[in-house]
Amino acid sequence: MGTIELNQSDNKLFIYSNILFYGNQATQELVDQCVEEINTMWNEPNAKVIYKGDEYFVEFVVKGYLFLHITPQDIFENRNPKNNYIRIEEYAAGNISFVDGLKSNTGYFKLENLYKGSTTAAHEYGHTLGLDHPTDLDLRGKGVPGIMYPRGTLVDPQYQYDPNVPAGEKGGTMHPMHRKVTQNDIDNLKLHELNLVNPNCILGSYSAIYHQPHTSNQA
Repeated sequence: MGTIELNQSDNKLFIYSNILFYGNQATQELVDQCVEEINTMWNEPNAKVIYKGDEYFVEFVVKGYLFLHITPQDIFENRNPKNNYIRIEEYAAGNISFVDGLKSNTGYFKLENLYKGSTTAAHEYGHTLGLDHPTDLDLRGKGVPGIMYPRGTLVDPQYQYDPNVPAGEKGGTMHPMHRKVTQNDIDNLKLHELNLVNPNCILGSYSAIYHQPHTSNQA
């Protein structure tokens, strides 16, 4: 979730988000790592959007905060559309990181998924903006996987966990570290369809869910 600012004088479109991290495994180091990953990956394509005939460069400005003593009330009563709330724990139901649906502003990250370069934070951020997983999960012959492709996607050997394993077998699916944000991902946000001159223009919505820590990694 985030707010949108159209700077017509500089031909830039800014998307601002805050991510407030809490949970027993949340640390300042992880906050910094996740936010650096999101900003780096989402700004890497130097993407553009055409709005009412004019071209704008899209720039993501994401800030992260460690908020260990957050309460359910803090999340329920939040009315800042920039704010997203993510719990980090060792265990996660289903054994995966997730957010609470498309365009949500809350979620839960599994610590194991947050190694440097994992692309997990950048992928889940895409969900908060409204992007779903693609429907075609066979990318063989189509190059680098975009950021919204999930684990299990079939890809060319060099993008697999193990390039020597046949596609679809254990180790023969996409390693998340190979995902990239592309111009197509920005296009899928359909920014040109929004009223970008509205100072209250936002992406996402308030899911407002406070997560308790899971007690096991089983669904």
